[in-house]
Amino acid sequence: MVKSSVPCEPYESEVSLAELRGDSARMVPHWVVPREAAPAPVPPSLIHGVRVPPSSVRLIDATPEYGA
Repeated sequence: MVKSSVPCEPYESEVSLAELRGDSARMVPHWVVPREAAPAPVPPSLIHGVRVPPSSVRLIDATPEYGA
């Protein structure tokens, strides 16, 4: 088996930070993702089968920001 030896040179970026920022700014239009439509609210009458364990209810009830 023959091993080829390639001299290891320390990695040095040839691009300055300013150039990298400029390249990124030019790429921004290519990265635009269309917004998805927000889901429509579901009326509570259509929500069935949701069960919350009593321990979770007590935990949330005991938290002032969430309790009623």
